[in-house]
Amino acid sequence: MGLEVLLTNDDGIDSPGFRALYDALCDVAEVTAVAPANDQSAVGRAMSDEVTVEEHELGYAIAGTPADCVVAGLEALGPYPDMVIAGCNTGANLGAYVLGRSGTVSAAVEAAFCGIPSMAVSLYLPEDQWPRETELEDYVEACRATRYLVENAVGRGVFEQAEYLNVNAPLPDEDGEPAPMEITHPSTVYEMGATYDEGSITLHDRSWDAMASGNIADPEGTDRRALVEGKVSVSPLTAPHTTERHDALDELAETYC
Repeated sequence: MGLEVLLTNDDGIDSPGFRALYDALCDVAEVTAVAPANDQSAVGRAMSDEVTVEEHELGYAIAGTPADCVVAGLEALGPYPDMVIAGCNTGANLGAYVLGRSGTVSAAVEAAFCGIPSMAVSLYLPEDQWPRETELEDYVEACRATRYLVENAVGRGVFEQAEYLNVNAPLPDEDGEPAPMEITHPSTVYEMGATYDEGSITLHDRSWDAMASGNIADPEGTDRRALVEGKVSVSPLTAPHTTERHDALDELAETYC
């Protein structure tokens, strides 16, 4: 096969999404699995000074974060990969605001900083099905899209423009119809709420309620809109996240004493 893939995630090496993606990618690549021993969801790019490692039937289980796993896989556990894939996460990673929060996306970002083409892959579970125990069959669309991108993205120049891809896939259609793929950008709609009750504050992401009702504010071309419409969303992204130097900040620096 020739293609070397480092596979990691944030749900943990024993999660069904990880196993589904591992099995799917082994058909098209040489896969080295280096994933957290336990659930590391929403840890962002947190990194440890030292982690323990144990052999696992799929590869290596790391007592650390997704970013730890990427560095360990690249620098210590090898072989050096052609791509890093993070997933499949149970639960979508949609919107610009999740890019620094998600452990799955952060693993792809870590790889991008290391100069390796990468993808984060997540499964969208509708609000009325969350949380629930998933099965391997739930990840059919996510695996199909990931295999396609692994086989084609590098050779066709995708990573000459993007440094990583954030992929979100729906559950399989009940009729077995494959989901179309749409190239998207992360939605900038952000609707967090907080309620206070007797010394406790509950934080709530209102975007999930909007998705459940189908009444979302996200425009055409965004990742969240694509998922609501039953499509696979692929957002091409870069790292680091920067903006251009501009006159207002230059002028502010000039008046600093």
